[in-house]
Amino acid sequence: MRRILAAPAVAIAAVMTVTMLAGCGGNSDGGEKRSASQAVVIVSGGDATSPYTSKDEACATGLAAGNTDTALREFLLKQGYTVFTSPAMAGRGQVVDQTGFGSFGVCPVTLPENMTVNSTGSIDTAGEHLARFLNWLHTEKGITEVDFVAHSMGGLYSRAAIRVLTTTNAPVKVRSLTTIGTPWQGSYLSDFANGIVPLSDCLGDKFCESAMNTFKGRVLQLMAGSGREVNQAFLMGQNGWNQFQSGVLDKIPVVLIGGKKFTAPAGQANPAVWPNDGLVALQSALAKDIGDPVLAHRRCFTFDDTHSIFVSNAAGLDWETALTWDPAVLDVVHKAIEDAPRALDGANREGCPS
Repeated sequence: MRRILAAPAVAIAAVMTVTMLAGCGGNSDGGEKRSASQAVVIVSGGDATSPYTSKDEACATGLAAGNTDTALREFLLKQGYTVFTSPAMAGRGQVVDQTGFGSFGVCPVTLPENMTVNSTGSIDTAGEHLARFLNWLHTEKGITEVDFVAHSMGGLYSRAAIRVLTTTNAPVKVRSLTTIGTPWQGSYLSDFANGIVPLSDCLGDKFCESAMNTFKGRVLQLMAGSGREVNQAFLMGQNGWNQFQSGVLDKIPVVLIGGKKFTAPAGQANPAVWPNDGLVALQSALAKDIGDPVLAHRRCFTFDDTHSIFVSNAAGLDWETALTWDPAVLDVVHKAIEDAPRALDGANREGCPS
């Protein structure tokens, strides 16, 4: 039977503590011993519906942690970490069982709406909800130090949550942030939907054109929210959202992972579109135009992958061609967590575009 948990009064009144992504238990690479108060928190992205799971609690039917988080969760659990997936719903409310692609059901715990990310809502509101979830992990699970592993817009939600933690002097330390296919500079789909890039930048590629038109149709139904915000106009520039985040990541090592499964068919390609993973251009996933005041320490990795198993499925490809299911990507995520204590003293911008 599923348990519906009410938000503890202490958790709501207390500072919003974001405890993300930290492994616990094993140290298979011979790294430092992890304590029981450390955890890895996986954060899914825009328009995602993902259940809350813990080391011992997961959905009994379908994909145990949803289509974004399941492979990451299973892999990181095998490395000996304590892993939580943060709840997300494509719309307001608590997570409910899903049917269709990436279905899941019979989940043992459902957390309240106010600590569930609305993955179609605004980035900053998502960050507030995520912070409440992390505060709950601190209060109920004793978590004090975390590593974030964030897919797609989950990377932006995580950054918003980190800002909440730092501005409220929360008792939880964010140890590292790993972003997978995160649109640091926006998605070309939202750029098109908001009139920033033309359909012609697809250079006649039908998969690209279909994705742009489909995304625009959904965005036009929204007055506000992620689809309206995940573009260059909102995120970039002197008064953009990224600039507002300056200093938040100064003491947090960040690993950025991008995909380039789809390359320009011909002609003069716009780098804001090509190459891409089906949703996010590589230069955006690797934060090419994000300066050091916003992203002080970074390492970058590029894979010949799609954005997600949903994109791979739509393109007729195996799921392991997706960033969230590729074993080579999972190995990089593991190494990012293990290297976190020493990362700030190591090479900066390794593998990143100049």
